[in-house]
Amino acid sequence: MTAPGIIENVTCLGCGCACDDIGITVRDGRITEARNACALGVEWFGDGQVPARSCIDGRDVSLDEAVGEAARTLAGASRPLVYLAPDVSCETQREGAAIADMLRARLDSVTSSTVAGFVLSGQERGYASATLGEIRNRADVILFWSVDLERRYPRFTSRYAPDPIGVHVPDGRRSRTVISVDVGAAVTLAAADHRTTIDPAHELATLTALQAIVRSPDTGSATFARSPGAAWDTARDLAPMLLSGRYVALVYDAEPDERTARSPQRFDALGALGRALNERTRCAAIALRGGGNRSGADSVLTSQTGYPMTVNFGRGYPRYGPHDGLAAAARDGNRSDVALVVGNVAALPSAVSTAWSRVHTVTIGPRASESPLGDRTITIDTGMDGIHTGGTAFRTDDVPLPLRAVMAGFPSAVDTVRSIASLVRRMTR
Repeated sequence: MTAPGIIENVTCLGCGCACDDIGITVRDGRITEARNACALGVEWFGDGQVPARSCIDGRDVSLDEAVGEAARTLAGASRPLVYLAPDVSCETQREGAAIADMLRARLDSVTSSTVAGFVLSGQERGYASATLGEIRNRADVILFWSVDLERRYPRFTSRYAPDPIGVHVPDGRRSRTVISVDVGAAVTLAAADHRTTIDPAHELATLTALQAIVRSPDTGSATFARSPGAAWDTARDLAPMLLSGRYVALVYDAEPDERTARSPQRFDALGALGRALNERTRCAAIALRGGGNRSGADSVLTSQTGYPMTVNFGRGYPRYGPHDGLAAAARDGNRSDVALVVGNVAALPSAVSTAWSRVHTVTIGPRASESPLGDRTITIDTGMDGIHTGGTAFRTDDVPLPLRAVMAGFPSAVDTVRSIASLVRRMTR
C-alpha cells in the first residue's frame, strides 16, 4: 500500500459553480477523499477509475485502430454532425469544433437542448451580470428566484452568498437581506429573511409588475397601490426591499427545472427586472448553469464560429439556427449519417440519445464504451478532463479556471480528438 498523495486546489465540475478549493487524496491509484466537495462533487470525482476500452461495433480493438476507423468514418460522411457533451475541457471542445469546420458538419452542444431560452434571451435583450466574486464582496440584497440551491448548487450559499464575509459586506450573512421566491411547490431557500410563494401561472405577471414598480419614479404611487391581484400584491412587497440595496444580486437557474412547469419567457422577464433595478441601484443577474463545463462549450463555439450553439458549416462558413432547441438536436440526429459525440454520453438529453439510435456514431469521452449510441458505433474511452488530464473550464459566470490532473494512466480526450482531427484533415485534402 502506497502513502496517500494530496493535491490541493483542484477544480470540480460537479455543477456550474466549479469550486476550485477541493483537496483530492489519492491512495493506491484511487481517489479516496475529495475534501471540501459537496455531494455532487464527490459523485463527479468518484474513485477516479474509468474504463479504457476502444471498440468498433462492440469488438475490442487497439486505440490506433479505433482512431483510424473513426477518422475514415467521419471523412466519408455526407451529412456529419459533431456534438459536444459535458465533462470535457475547452481544449477538447476546440478540437471537436475544428473537425466540424473541416467536415462542413453541423456543430452543437447540450446548450440547445437545455438553456437555449436563456441564451436567446441574452442575445435578443441582454442582461447585466457580474462574477461570483463580485457578488460575494458587494451584494447586500440577494433575491433567489426559484432555484434549487440545496440539490443543484450546494456550495453556492457558503462560497459566494449570502454566508461569506465580503469587502463591502463585512458581517457576512448579517450584512445581507436575503429574499426567497418559490414558484409553486419548488422551495428555494428556507433560511431567508423574507420568503414568498407565487403560482407558476403568475410568475410572468409578478415579474412584470415588479419591473413596473421599480421603474416608477414614485415606488409607492397611488396607481400601483390600487392595482389588484396576487401578482401586484407580491410585487408591492418585494420592490421596497430590492430598492433598499446598494448592490442587488438576482440569482436564478438557467437549466431546466422539473419541479414545476414554467414559462420559458421568464428569462426575458428576469433580465428586464435586472435592467430596471439598474436604473435605481446596482443589480447583477446571475444565471446558474449545470456542471461539466457547459459554459465552456458556449464560449468555445462563440470564439470559433461566432455562435454559442446550433452551428451549420454546410456552406463552408458558420450559420446559426438556434430557435428549434431540443427539436433541432433530435432532427439533426435523424438527418445525419454520422455523429461524432465528444464528452460524457451519460449526460446527453434522453431525446437526443433516442434520436441517434439509428445513426452511425463515433463516441469519444469518459465511459464511452459503457453507453454506446445505436448498433453501429465506434467508442473510445478516455480519462476525465479535470481528473486525469488538465486544461481549462468555465464557471457559470464565464470565468475560466484551470483543471488539474490528479491521476495518470488514462488516454487523454484532447489528444484522441486531436489525432482524429489530424487524420481527417489529411483525408479530406
